[in-house]
Amino acid sequence: MNSDTEIEQLKYKRVLLKLSGEALAGDAKTGIDPAILNQAADEICEIAEMGVEVAVVVGAGNIFRGSLGEELGIERSTGDFMGMLATVMNSLALQNALQQKNRPSRVLTAIEMKDVADYYTVDSARKYLAAGEVIIAAGGTGHPFFTTDTASSLRAVEMKADVMLKATRVDGVYTSDPEKDPDAKRMAKISYHEVIRDRLRVMDMTSVALCMDNNLPIIVFNLFDKGSLKKIISGDDLGSLIS
Repeated sequence: MNSDTEIEQLKYKRVLLKLSGEALAGDAKTGIDPAILNQAADEICEIAEMGVEVAVVVGAGNIFRGSLGEELGIERSTGDFMGMLATVMNSLALQNALQQKNRPSRVLTAIEMKDVADYYTVDSARKYLAAGEVIIAAGGTGHPFFTTDTASSLRAVEMKADVMLKATRVDGVYTSDPEKDPDAKRMAKISYHEVIRDRLRVMDMTSVALCMDNNLPIIVFNLFDKGSLKKIISGDDLGSLIS
């Protein structure tokens, strides 16, 4: 861990990282790619070693989505609970990867399952963060009809994070889908209002509104550009800033 002086020089000292389930799947689109899981753990360990307090929310799109359940004839609320359970699976996988690198970490779930992980409370999350553990908040908000993006914003606000870091497959917010439109342009800075007005699909509108109401900045970036997390924490202008 860095000295107190070095920690003070960091731009962000407590962060919430939102990692999508799809990102963990890699090219396979489903399941967990061990190489990608390991790379994500390396990036998280790197900033934790710098003295940054790190909380993570992992999505479940690589395993199950509530919206997919509707297509299968499953009631939306039931499908959402299935998705919440899938986030726990991803969170346990990330915790295992971190622990294999000797980084203390703890999964806290919004749905009580004492034989699997501790129950999430704001006080416990803040306590473990202050003790240097990486917190992985699983189970979404614990309620159906809310996405893991919204859960990320909620947890970030509750934990008093300095910034919410939204990891995607591209390096920021674009005028259109850069994977489909070669003329898409990256926006280095954009306001909450513009994201909501233009309904940019970087994250759901409830999540953006919650960040806006609490003046929580969002940085959208590509986690899998090696060293990107460390650069952001150190103050480099990577990705797109929503504020």
